[in-house]
Amino acid sequence: MGSYVPSAPGERKQMLDAIGLKSFRDLYKDVPKEMILKDGLNLPDGMSEVEARRAMTGMADQNTVFSTILRGAGAYDHVIPSIVSYSPAKEEFLTAYTPYQAEMSQGILQSIFEFQTEMCELTGMDVSNASVYDGATAAAESAAMCRDRKRTVTLISGCAHPDVIQTVRTYCYGTGHELRVVPCKDGRTDLAALKEMLTEDVASFYVQQPNFFGLFEDAEALGEAVHAAGALYVMGCNPIALGIMKTPRDCGADIAVGEAQPLGPPLGYGGPYLGYMTATAKLMRKLPGRIVGQTVDAKGDRAFVLALQAREQHIRREKASSNICSNEALCAFTAGLYLAVMGAKGLAEAATQSMSKAHYLAEELCKIPGVSMRFEGEFFHEFVTVMPRADEVLAALEANGILGGLPIEEGVLWCATEKVSKAQLDKAVSLVKEVLAK
Repeated sequence: MGSYVPSAPGERKQMLDAIGLKSFRDLYKDVPKEMILKDGLNLPDGMSEVEARRAMTGMADQNTVFSTILRGAGAYDHVIPSIVSYSPAKEEFLTAYTPYQAEMSQGILQSIFEFQTEMCELTGMDVSNASVYDGATAAAESAAMCRDRKRTVTLISGCAHPDVIQTVRTYCYGTGHELRVVPCKDGRTDLAALKEMLTEDVASFYVQQPNFFGLFEDAEALGEAVHAAGALYVMGCNPIALGIMKTPRDCGADIAVGEAQPLGPPLGYGGPYLGYMTATAKLMRKLPGRIVGQTVDAKGDRAFVLALQAREQHIRREKASSNICSNEALCAFTAGLYLAVMGAKGLAEAATQSMSKAHYLAEELCKIPGVSMRFEGEFFHEFVTVMPRADEVLAALEANGILGGLPIEEGVLWCATEKVSKAQLDKAVSLVKEVLAK
């Protein structure tokens, strides 16, 4: 199929004549000659099924699979009920897209509708879209939602995930808008600095809850300051933490977004991930992507349709605030199924166990001479420690099948979820103690 061209030589000549070129090679005249392949791709011969399986298995064997994971930083290792892994693998659900023919796609549309409903219940917001690519994209899209002619500047907490900050910065650069980062103070957003930076040209402020260092922000105070300045308040929330903490709506948020990978999708090298976006009713028409709605058909039976989507994304793209026209339907279905299976009590239990085990790990690590907490205050399931010889410690953990915390500028960022046992935590602490005692 690689050499298949669906047009005849005469037709191709007509196309070239129309644009004033002699050959298709002329289309690439601006590409450096050393970048152009002259003799075709140097590809190996094809393999049989057995050979291909053997080759792929050999590559997979090079992966390191850790028995214990004590690292988060945006990708979290939670327990995934078997049905949550099994059902999305059915071929009728294997799509990443929103269907266009509602009458042919009621199952997919219902799964998206249920996901939207669950995200609204989880965040306390009025409306949710069908999802976006990931949490960082959701944060960037929320900033675009908030801008208007007079207010064009976006503020973001410096305590947010660095990748989220970079993604929002990239989006702002692409549209010619300014991003200003509010500094951190003792591991949290500096409220005094935020108030000074809330000038009349600020459209919105984004804060992560819990933040990158695992700490709970004073979300209500931040929201009050933002609204007092006439800007919109965006919160990026860990969905597992929402099982026990105040909803973004209760904290005064206008928009709540985040990474929904903790809700069922397993850890993967680069994804796939899942961004959720929810908002108050007054911002509904600014949500990017699609919203699936519930109605009735001609017989009066329940039916699902694409209720809302921005026409500018298809027709007047130059005037669109977003060009996202798709969603993460398979991952959204997985997240929706996870929430349905876990229920409110199950989600709260996962959150409570994660938080309890993280606090246990922090307490035990800090009993070791030389190890201490980098920041004070309440945290969820991540925390930062100051630790001597961190590289040696992490290498020793890795040699014993344990993925330790993430080295960051402030120290080592640890994470514990409900998946790790007390025995696994004790083993990790014992290894840390052993290394630092040498």
